[in-house]
Order: sequence, then structure tokens, then C-alpha cells
Amino acid sequence: MSSSRFLTGSGITLGVAALMILLTVMNVEATRPENIVDEEAPEVVGVAWLNSGPLRIGDLRGKVVLVDFWEYTCINCLRTLPYVTEWNRRYADKGLIIIGVHTPEFEFGKEVDNVKDAVKRLNIEYPVVLDNEYETWSNYENRYWPRKYLVDKEGIIRYDHIGEGAYGEIENEIQKLLREIHPAYQLPAIMEPVRGADKPGAVCYPVTPELYCGYLRGRLGNPAGYSAETIIDYEDPGEHVDGNIYLNGRWYNSGEFVQHGEQTDSLNDYIAIKYHALEVNAVIKQSGRDAFKVYITQDGRNIAPEDRGDDVQVKADGRTFLLINEPRMYNIIRNKIFGSHELQLASMSGEFEIYAYTFGSCEIP
Repeated sequence: MSSSRFLTGSGITLGVAALMILLTVMNVEATRPENIVDEEAPEVVGVAWLNSGPLRIGDLRGKVVLVDFWEYTCINCLRTLPYVTEWNRRYADKGLIIIGVHTPEFEFGKEVDNVKDAVKRLNIEYPVVLDNEYETWSNYENRYWPRKYLVDKEGIIRYDHIGEGAYGEIENEIQKLLREIHPAYQLPAIMEPVRGADKPGAVCYPVTPELYCGYLRGRLGNPAGYSAETIIDYEDPGEHVDGNIYLNGRWYNSGEFVQHGEQTDSLNDYIAIKYHALEVNAVIKQSGRDAFKVYITQDGRNIAPEDRGDDVQVKADGRTFLLINEPRMYNIIRNKIFGSHELQLASMSGEFEIYAYTFGSCEIP
């Protein structure tokens, strides 16, 4: 699961709520937030609503409400969506109201159009509120993406789950609360796992932790280090340590991301990582409006067909690349065999911004 901060102003000044979240991330011994099960559910508020007008928890008495904290670039959240969207299809006409609380991890996640595009692309039909100021996040004492709270017909929180998994358990709790409204309801059997990695027998290996690129949370392996809000000429030291990023060429250092520092006519400038995992994703956006290509190699070679992620495309000459045309998470690698690899991303575009890498480890028998 992921936990993070949001930035205000120039990206250097942190709000109080953001600073508290950042300190939680830095403290590996941070305790789990207070459990608010059996308490009255706080209101859900935000700067905009999608798929519905504003909803108030106080007006939803007699319904079961699932409050789902998520973020559209969060891989853990995206893995839960097939279940959440299916619960909406199964139970919306039986009294379940799902409210997706989109609390942004990055500045671009505050933009209504970006979230609207993601909601459409992900086929989300239930209400989504943009919690850009972390107000609902704070009301629910939350620190995690994703997190799910179930609220009963009286407006009381009856269930709380952090992270992925427990889908059968969550659906069972939904059915239990619906039967408190109508005991005679005929409800379907609990759904089978929809992802192979969620099925019994899946093997999940330890992986490289989520890796951020900006200077506020990044781990840069270059000897030159970060320099806030500055373009730096970097030289790749050659030897890479798992879990660090390495830059070559001109790169701009931002708090949330690193950006290729100039338009070039070659692919000499790149960002490289060493990692251990089966799956690799990256959060990337363009600083302007123009789409551009990011070329990818794994262990110095173009990505083999069996190892390509969903967003990888291939040129006629065999080069593998991503087409960056919207700010989102791009699925790059799906290795067939777990192992350690080197990944390199290069672009000639000066609009190439990269925010974070996330990794997956579950092997399906």
C-alpha cells in the first residue's frame, strides 16, 4: 500500500497536513492510525464530484455506504478496482452506495479533467469526490491508499480495511449490512477472485519498494545528488544499487519529479534503475500538451515480447517505447520469471516528467 503527501504552492512549502503525512512515511515505526470502527461516519467533502451531485453521509441513512480512498496513479488502488466496480454492479440496486474518495498523491491529480479522464478510462460509474485538500482524508484519520470503510444504515462505521486483498471478507460484510436493511434479500454468492494474483496458490516475492523520483522523497544514486528546482548535468556512475534512480544528461530537479532538461536529437539522456520484481510501472506525464515517446530497454536490450507491459509499443525497427499522451501510471514490464534487472528510460523530449516507479511480485502458478 502507498502513503504519501501532497504539495502546495511552489512545491517546496508543505501544508501542515502534508508535513504530518510526510513524517509518517519517513518513520518506519509509524503506528497504524486510530481505528474509528463503531463511530459515526464523518462527512465526505471535496472540491468537485463526478458521476453524481454532492452526497452527504447524513442523507444516506437506510443505505450501506462504502467509502473507498483511492488515487488513479496508485497501483494498489488500481488492483482493487475490478472488485469495487463489480460490487457496485451487484449491489447498487439493493442499497449499496459506493463513494470513491480521490485524494491526490501528486499535484496533477488535483486537476478535475485528469481525474475525469481516469474515471472514464477505468469504467467507474459510482460517485467520485475530489478530496484535493485532504479534508475527508483527515476526517477519517486515514494515511493509506487504498482504504475502505463500510458504513451501516444508521451511519456507523462497521468495517475498516487497509490495502489490497480480503475481497471475499469485504463482500461478506457488505452482504451482512444489506441484510440488516432487508433480511429476506436474495444475494449472489461471494465473487471468485478476478485477478490471477488473488487466487490461492499465487506466489508473491519481496520486491524493490516504491521508488520516488523527486527530491522530496527520491533516492538518487548519482554522486552529484539533488539540487532543488535546478537543472543539473548528470553522469551515470555505471554501478547501480537496487532501489536508487540514476540520471544521465541534463535533468531538472522538482520536489515531485525529475524532468528531462532539454529537447535533444539523441537518446543519450536517460533515467535508470536496478530492481527486483516481476512487474514494473511508472507514473509519467508531459509538462506540455504534446505527446512524445519514451524508449525502454531492459538489461540493455529492447523488451522481449513475453516481458512487455500493457503500455509498451514496438517500432518497425524493434525498439520498444511508451507513448506518453496523458498523466498516468504506465505498465512497462511483466517479466515471466522473477529476478533482478536493469531498466532504462530515455526520451528526446524536454517535456518528459517521471514521478515514481512501483513494482509487483505475484507469480501465478
